[in-house]
Amino acid sequence: MADRRLQVFHTVAKLLSFTKAAETLHMTQPAVTFQVKQLEEQFNTRLFDRTHNRISLTEAGMVVYEYSERILSLYGEMSNRVGEMTGDLRGHLLIGASTTIAEYMLPRVLGDFKLKYPDVQVRLHVGNTDKIVHMIEDNSIDLGLVEGVVSNKSLATLKCCMDNMIVIAPQDHALRDHESVSAQELLDYPFVSREEGSGTREVTMEYLHQVGIDPEDLHITMELGSPEAVKGAVEGGLGIAVVSEATVLKELALGTIIALPLNPPLARPYFFVYQKQKFRSLVMDEFLEFAKERCARDMRVLIPRRESNA
Repeated sequence: MADRRLQVFHTVAKLLSFTKAAETLHMTQPAVTFQVKQLEEQFNTRLFDRTHNRISLTEAGMVVYEYSERILSLYGEMSNRVGEMTGDLRGHLLIGASTTIAEYMLPRVLGDFKLKYPDVQVRLHVGNTDKIVHMIEDNSIDLGLVEGVVSNKSLATLKCCMDNMIVIAPQDHALRDHESVSAQELLDYPFVSREEGSGTREVTMEYLHQVGIDPEDLHITMELGSPEAVKGAVEGGLGIAVVSEATVLKELALGTIIALPLNPPLARPYFFVYQKQKFRSLVMDEFLEFAKERCARDMRVLIPRRESNA
């Protein structure tokens, strides 16, 4: 494999943090520091300036970083070409996913992918859509999977599948006898929302805009950072919420909440996001196709379930 010291240095230089590099590489911070120190000894010069708990690249460090980008990219291309010739898929893939996708969709996908390709090491980072897009922008990860709209034109997007959005409410809520919930009716009850930067929140607010409703008119009583927290608040009678249908299958089976379609209906795409100019390895291409097929299949399973609950 490529020189480990160069890989570690490249990660530290990219993140400008030994701590974050250690987390990304799943190493201890002393081990990261040791690898960088070895590289500095090899070149007989400092690669980082360390002042006031901050680090920055020295002039020599910037040269090494520039070449490390090219060397590691070429190494990835080499591994890809050899893998294509031998049919042997191996390597690393850094994936980031927004919270809803990471908690409810990706575990099964990653498990099946690992069974099919045991020599591929996949690492997953979780955050809201904004965070994952930022990680793609600064090359912290190879591939993102988000449910929000990506506006950065330097990033490529590829639709994975569609996700149906529904309204959930406590079991004894006044909406329980309704067949659907209009966008206007969302304003009539306390509303539990995801946090700023969440794809779910962004899609919900855009939906209201499109039907002529000011999102500021929502009576938001809580802003929470995960689907589980939102569901817990709704189960506790603290309001209604708009969530992905895929996140509430357990609660619907247990009868702890009710779920109703929106009128007009709301569906959102899940998008793969990656750098347009970055080399796409065979591992990444294979994962894209695998995940796209598996996610679409999982979403199709919800259709007969939805019809049987109608």
